[in-house]
Amino acid sequence: MGLVQISILVLVFLSVSLLAAAVFGLLSPTAFGQRLGQLAEPGGRARVADEDGWRKRVVKVLGPMGRLATPKEGWEHSPLRQRFMHAGWRDENAPALFFGTKALLTFALPNLAFLFIAITGIPIQERGLLITILGLAAVGYYLPNLILARRVFTRKREIFENLPDAVDLMMVCMEAGLGLDAAIARVAQEMRLKSTELADELYLVGLELRAGASRERALRNLALRTGVEEIDELVTMLVQCDRFGTSIAESLRVHSETLRLKRSQRAEEAAAKIPVKLLFPLIFFIFPALLLVLMGPAIISIYRVLLPAMTGG
Repeated sequence: MGLVQISILVLVFLSVSLLAAAVFGLLSPTAFGQRLGQLAEPGGRARVADEDGWRKRVVKVLGPMGRLATPKEGWEHSPLRQRFMHAGWRDENAPALFFGTKALLTFALPNLAFLFIAITGIPIQERGLLITILGLAAVGYYLPNLILARRVFTRKREIFENLPDAVDLMMVCMEAGLGLDAAIARVAQEMRLKSTELADELYLVGLELRAGASRERALRNLALRTGVEEIDELVTMLVQCDRFGTSIAESLRVHSETLRLKRSQRAEEAAAKIPVKLLFPLIFFIFPALLLVLMGPAIISIYRVLLPAMTGG
């Protein structure tokens, strides 16, 4: 297989992967503030309608394949459904898009590879062809899972990194005389400038409280939607303070210091891992080039002068 053929095959694979990533980009919900801002602007309703229409068209195409691959029973209580919540995919069409993309890639990648091999006439044995098709089918099936895992990881990291600032704002609001419900609503409004993910989650807590849900239930739902351990600890602390009547502001002050310490420890841990992560690029990429630059002139001199002298040439 020539270099040009390999490049074409790689470009086809990257194109299909980018198409899958674009489809999953439709699952990411538009932030509440941005959506309200679009509706408030002139022509904003038309833009929102266009976005919804484009999403509906994609769902209409992938819907039949998604229904074939979606589990029939127990889907609402499965761990994958929880991962959808952790990723922030609240759209009702998220299962159809996810499973439809899995089915599409599972069949599309092997068919594209088989078509490419048939057109180019690459000599390949039956065993090699079978391994290639099965490998591409496995890649197409598990690629959406990798995208979902990456989305969950980045969202949890963003929420964790901005949580200490939100707790500080909540503490300031409560020391200024606001109640817990009003403080959560105010923090959701202010945090939107820095983290839309955390602001949306706090905004949903405020909506649940205004809809009549109990404070404990709304806070437990916050921990369930985010899946962040530090959010769970914060919710437990707020519920205990509300139940036993202790000072929420003082508890938030102590908890904020704990969160900042944990954030700094994670940053130090990530910095300590840098030398180990740089080891493999140094060994396989930088050191060979450095040795070639340093030892190249000496090797050429030995080849031109020393070897002829030793052989009598």
